[in-house]
Amino acid sequence: MTVLGIETSCDETGLALYSAADGLLAHQLHSQVDTHALYGGVVPELASRDHIQRVLPLAQACLEEAGLQRGDLTGIAYTRGPGLAGALLVGASVARSLAWAMNCPVLGVHHMEAHLLAPMLEPDPPAFPFLALLVSGGHTMLVQVAAIGRYEVLGESVDDAAGEAFDKTAKLLGLPYPGGPQLEALARQGDPQRFRFPRPMTDRPGLDFSFSGLKTAVVNTVREAGTDAQTQADVARGFQDAVVETMAVKIRRALKHTGARHLVVAGGVGANQALRDRLRDVAEAEGAQVAYPRLAFCTDNGAMIAYAGHCRLAAGEQDSDDVDVRPRWPMSELQAPGPAAAPAAG
Repeated sequence: MTVLGIETSCDETGLALYSAADGLLAHQLHSQVDTHALYGGVVPELASRDHIQRVLPLAQACLEEAGLQRGDLTGIAYTRGPGLAGALLVGASVARSLAWAMNCPVLGVHHMEAHLLAPMLEPDPPAFPFLALLVSGGHTMLVQVAAIGRYEVLGESVDDAAGEAFDKTAKLLGLPYPGGPQLEALARQGDPQRFRFPRPMTDRPGLDFSFSGLKTAVVNTVREAGTDAQTQADVARGFQDAVVETMAVKIRRALKHTGARHLVVAGGVGANQALRDRLRDVAEAEGAQVAYPRLAFCTDNGAMIAYAGHCRLAAGEQDSDDVDVRPRWPMSELQAPGPAAAPAAG
């Protein structure tokens, strides 16, 4: 199969082509950072409008990059959820219209499953089974992965996810949108000894995450210590160290609990170099190997959608005529690929 993947879940329009025979053929991405930076965060209506303008030109650019025509496509995949409803509807509408016009199967893909499978696009992909840490936007979760579609969620965020905590802390420090990369850069200049913030939920058993209390501790510290340049850097360093160490504690527990020998870290926060370095040390100490997608595929992209869609379309799975988008879509509802796994209407 040659599958066109369409990602429009939030503020990035990603298109890609994946071939069963030749792997990733092309990928194109448009980021809406400049648009939303004016407002300090994603404006859903503006995101949807921008996706409308970008999807088809980016699809054509992918075809030209790969030297293909629309008639060469044998399947189309799009992000069905989770995500912003309006943004998801743009991708779903375009995907289903193209599929109808070309009489080929179409399938809505789970956004977090696509992130989980993104490392499979690398030259040395991880082997099943593995443990996955998914840290993307409003999601932070630990998943035991037996095979595609066979997932057990071991722990997840009970309030703010790691990505949300990064963005909110960056905004508190007056950093421009998107806050995560800006905070990481600032933390390199910070004193790791000045502020020690709590490591949430590490003093109790379990694998769930909570970053709301950490965010509150940062707010209180900034209120008392001020916001001069060095204090900002020290707060950023203390905050990042707290998040990274919390992740490390949970990963160590999960590796011991599952006996997994492969760890996958995927999602936008997975691009954080301090997190990568720490989790690599933890994995090695537990006798496990860690795998990441390339930096370009940590954030939202069409390549992961094309690959995840290909895996399921090739097994005979496809949408029925009444499928809708799923702004909220628990991973626990996913099944192994195949016709019986086709999603119900949302």
